[in-house]
Amino acid sequence: MTAASMAAVLTAAVLAAGCSDQKEEGAVTASPGASTAATASQAPQGDKIVSQPLTLSYYVQLTASRPDGMTSLNDMEAYKELEKRTGIHLEFQHPASGQEQNQFNLMMSSGKYADVIEWNWNNYPGGGRGALDSGAIIRLNDYIQKYAPNLSKILAEQPEVRKQISTDNGDIYAFPFLKTDPYLRTYFGIGVRQDWLDKLQLAMPTTIDEWYGVLKAFKTKDPNGNGKADELPLLLLKGKLNWGNIFINAWGIRNDFYVDNGKVQYGALTPQFKEFLTTMHSWYQEGLIDPDYAATDDKQKNAKVTAELVGATDVTVGGGIGTYMNAMKDKNPSFNLAGAPYPTLKKGERPVLGQAEPIFNGLGASITKNNKSIIETVKWLDYKYGEAGSMLFNFGIEGKSYKLENGYPHYTEEVLKNPQGLSFAVALNKYALPFGAPLVQDKRYMEQSAALPQQKEALNTWIQPDNTGWLPPLSLTTEEAARMSAIMNDVKTYNDEMFDKFIMGVEPLEKFDTFLKNLNNMGIQEAVGIQQKALDRYSKR
Repeated sequence: MTAASMAAVLTAAVLAAGCSDQKEEGAVTASPGASTAATASQAPQGDKIVSQPLTLSYYVQLTASRPDGMTSLNDMEAYKELEKRTGIHLEFQHPASGQEQNQFNLMMSSGKYADVIEWNWNNYPGGGRGALDSGAIIRLNDYIQKYAPNLSKILAEQPEVRKQISTDNGDIYAFPFLKTDPYLRTYFGIGVRQDWLDKLQLAMPTTIDEWYGVLKAFKTKDPNGNGKADELPLLLLKGKLNWGNIFINAWGIRNDFYVDNGKVQYGALTPQFKEFLTTMHSWYQEGLIDPDYAATDDKQKNAKVTAELVGATDVTVGGGIGTYMNAMKDKNPSFNLAGAPYPTLKKGERPVLGQAEPIFNGLGASITKNNKSIIETVKWLDYKYGEAGSMLFNFGIEGKSYKLENGYPHYTEEVLKNPQGLSFAVALNKYALPFGAPLVQDKRYMEQSAALPQQKEALNTWIQPDNTGWLPPLSLTTEEAARMSAIMNDVKTYNDEMFDKFIMGVEPLEKFDTFLKNLNNMGIQEAVGIQQKALDRYSKR
């Protein structure tokens, strides 16, 4: 087919869709910007999407891990190259750091939407369904089918992806950020001082009883070797101890919603939750948990770890193990932080409910109703799902940020061992952005991001739990979302308060039944019911 005939077919298809009296909701209609590729003499060449320059406004948070002087994603080499390839320029709208939610809310209430909004739509009232119902963003199904071959291929080959990015009635509202490889969906767990274990001739703990023995030894046997009883055997930040699921999973629950045999449960309502609290209270009373855990922030935690006071703590692969290992390599070359298995109650059991993200966590780029160049925007967004776009945004510029060796993209020393001393994340973000929408994150990014042996071993350890009990990404109706928010704001505040009181002994565990009664009075059973209905709808997608 010639360029002229292709253009004619495209124009006819667009006009036909626009003139239909019985068109499906969200069907493709002509947009003013669609005419930019209408004639043979102006037909774009190669990767070019437009024949004439086109600028799109794009609202997105600016990554915090960026080189000095990067004030816009237009300064990133991947976006510079993308503009050269496609002919489309982005006018980025970056909210001020710390003001992201406020500025997003102001934009959404004003109706002055950017052409594209990249946002975690799980944080919008009613999620993506709520944003569609508000009229702010458009339904994408037909546009994806006609103008997004790369994403269409993914959806055809991986039905679970389509299921997760759709609303309950099948609407697609965003070009998603996807982690299709399980290796990429786990990055968090508990880190333990392997050098302390070795010094005290202790095995890596795998059960709650074994953890008790290890923490007791850390407390009493001076593993940091300074002759002082100053060790803090276990430091989990307040949110991680309560909601982080590191130890509570041993009882087969989490302190939130989860699924057990198809039924939604809320962990705090179970007898196992009281057993967990009883154990944590006992550990706290014996000094095995940092007595100041509830008041410790990230900065204070970092100071305690690098002062060699902490035996075990919650860590991520990069910002935890990687950061601490690099910070301590000159101060104490023996410092060794290993990823510990999620614990169980019985030896040999498989851990449940570790940390695992869904394939789609809600982060997606949505096209707003104000966009006048919808078709071109769809093609531009879809480009990142193709081989060339994926390489560009996962790895950057060949010869500068990566080199291909036997088909494998190896990051260069500019990224891995930056001569200016920049961290891996900052050095890479000069060139690429492997954790934004739209994109499928490449496993080979993580394989090099987590380059230390301790990081690789931690990832392989943390992906072992059976995570079938995690709730999938659910869609709530606007009414359900409003009711859930009203209930859970009170429930979580109360749960947080009582959790610390039970752990610290301020409130005796004999009052646990009163705690349950108050949760029920706050409407927690109604919240469980809402989640169950949403899960049932999800299962029927």
